[in-house]
Amino acid sequence: MALICRCLHQRLGSIQSIGVKCLSTSAVGKLDPLEPDGPKVETTIPGPKSKELLKQLDAIQQAGSVQFFTDYVKSQGNYIADVDGNVLLDVYTQIASVPIGYNHPKLVEAAKDQKNMSCFINRPALGLNPPHDWTEKLKASLLSVAPPGLNQVQTMMCGACSVEHGLKALFSAYMVKQRKGQPPTEEEMVSCINNLSPGNKPLSILSFKRALHGRTMGALACTHTTPTLKLDMPTPDWPVATFPALKFPLEDNVRENKEAEKRCLAEVRDLLETWNKKGKPVVGIITEPIQAEGGDNYASAEFFQGLQDICKENDIGFMIDEVQTGCGATGKFWAHEHFNLREPPDIVAFSKKMLTGGFYFSNWCRPDKPFKIFNTWVGDPSKMVLLEAVVNVIKEQNLLSNVVTTGDYMMSELKQLQKKYPGLLTNLRGLGTFIAVDLPDASKRDKLLRDIRNKGINMGSLWDQSVRFR
Repeated sequence: MALICRCLHQRLGSIQSIGVKCLSTSAVGKLDPLEPDGPKVETTIPGPKSKELLKQLDAIQQAGSVQFFTDYVKSQGNYIADVDGNVLLDVYTQIASVPIGYNHPKLVEAAKDQKNMSCFINRPALGLNPPHDWTEKLKASLLSVAPPGLNQVQTMMCGACSVEHGLKALFSAYMVKQRKGQPPTEEEMVSCINNLSPGNKPLSILSFKRALHGRTMGALACTHTTPTLKLDMPTPDWPVATFPALKFPLEDNVRENKEAEKRCLAEVRDLLETWNKKGKPVVGIITEPIQAEGGDNYASAEFFQGLQDICKENDIGFMIDEVQTGCGATGKFWAHEHFNLREPPDIVAFSKKMLTGGFYFSNWCRPDKPFKIFNTWVGDPSKMVLLEAVVNVIKEQNLLSNVVTTGDYMMSELKQLQKKYPGLLTNLRGLGTFIAVDLPDASKRDKLLRDIRNKGINMGSLWDQSVRFR
């Protein structure tokens, strides 16, 4: 384990050499190098200051998940600094939610620009009183990078509520089609208030084992990872299909993987038929393009094409959750672009690296009435300001190409380590810089994460025995 830790440290430490260093505006307005020359570790992590702050925080909330406290002023580029003076190369990036590094100069400029000031100090109820340039901001940010074929977008706050409201859009659109243009009946209007039929029908969404779509109640019903998330939480009885468990390396297991995907698609068809017969019709299928929290599980383009075909055959929606995979992490702006789908997905949810939550949707999923997809804020204009800057940097600096180059380098180096330590590293998998590898068990995985953090690299855990790079 010590050898792997040292080798990972050496290989990951050299990632910076193939990237591009930038400049950052410091608090006093001078331009300083964005990134330090390398990690710096002065204490064990968490250090004494982090431990003291953790004690204070734990007195007022459950803080068992906290790893260390961060100094965000000193964090720069690909490096995260803690309150004890340690500086770590960050390949975890706030659970995959930092798009172009800490304190990027273009984001600093956007925040300091006086014309953006009102966006940062006023928080409008966007569904009622959007700012005068709201449409312009949406076009310059979200719509400029919309998934091919989709030109409708709804902003939200976070990943979970993006999925939650995307599911609501599917339910609503399905029922509009069922009514064939007729308005709801008086009985439907009255009964729905008390969660009763016919206004509240037992509709369902099909999701996949080992999926994680969020922690709100509808999204949680589609989440099937750890018991901690679901225990004691009442959720609807919806169908859950098996997601393919591909064998790696892919090129050595083509036949077995094709058979596994074929079985999973057959199971999806069977579940749709079963649930429809039970009187709980399935209105849509939701999937991640890569099952992230569930273990970085992959499926082929043909599998996702097959899912979309099933949706078309049954006249139901196809929803892709790109909360973790969106904004270029896989080398394309949206991971589902790798799949060459015959049509756009009906709904694509996003958040994390996009800095705001929300979802793109096809025309038939557009709500037929106001307030159906609504909350107080439905987004945040200040995030559109920052996202526009992020999108411009990605385009101007051709960062998607850089993701591919960096990802190829990382995969090449990790393959060498896997070959050198076959008993400790297995099942290397990845697209772009969205990468994971397995260790023999959780204890060895957790020890590796602790040891490598104390050598100056911040990595994340994944599922039972994996580490992830983001």
